Amino acid sequence: MNLLKPAKLLPITLIALTMLASACGNKPAETAGGTATPKSGATAPAASAAASPAATSGAKQWSKAPDMTIDTNKTYQAEVTTSKGSFTIDLYAKEAPKTVNNFVFLSKEGFYNNVTFHRIIKSFMIQTGDPQGTGMGGPGYKFADELKTSHKYEPGTVAMANSGPNTNGSQFFICSGDDCANLNKQPNYTIFGKVTQDGMATIAKIAETPVEMGGEATPSKPKEKVTINAITIKEK
Repeated sequence: MNLLKPAKLLPITLIALTMLASACGNKPAETAGGTATPKSGATAPAASAAASPAATSGAKQWSKAPDMTIDTNKTYQAEVTTSKGSFTIDLYAKEAPKTVNNFVFLSKEGFYNNVTFHRIIKSFMIQTGDPQGTGMGGPGYKFADELKTSHKYEPGTVAMANSGPNTNGSQFFICSGDDCANLNKQPNYTIFGKVTQDGMATIAKIAETPVEMGGEATPSKPKEKVTINAITIKEK
């Protein structure tokens, strides 16, 4: 995905974003796969758009996005446990209700359990949410962007990866370094939460994971497996 088309589109999008970045002062670039690149040459989080429900490694699949079940007058947090520690996300239910509703639904369904962080660029972001671990997987449906927000891309920001406009599914990324600020020039990824300050140490540990070349202009393929163990939703 652009941060979401099929895993392979992601690299393509990333390459395109990288080219755009070099032409526009290192802004994130989007490749055909839907990824953007930071000034370091890395592409933006992208999700492969061509993923087919049948190719999602046994993960649950749905034919449409979930019905709205959250209450936007309430506050929601996601407590995420990973193989490298835990962190909490404050979810923006009022500004991105459809996206938060989707994230809450998938989390409660256990969709993210044991899913890997398949793309890591320390100075930019860490990407996850694909049950295939390739950047091409998803929940079987897509839903619209929610881009009107008062929030910015900065360390700790949580946003959807995509393969183009209105192609959100399950993949998301967490900004881990200053290069994510380049996305503010092309705010094409729905921001739906932010990691609380006490959880940023865990984000840093994940971002420190050694990486190697994996199909894009900068190393981003983790050399070791880093997973989400589970996500628990807290409602107040």
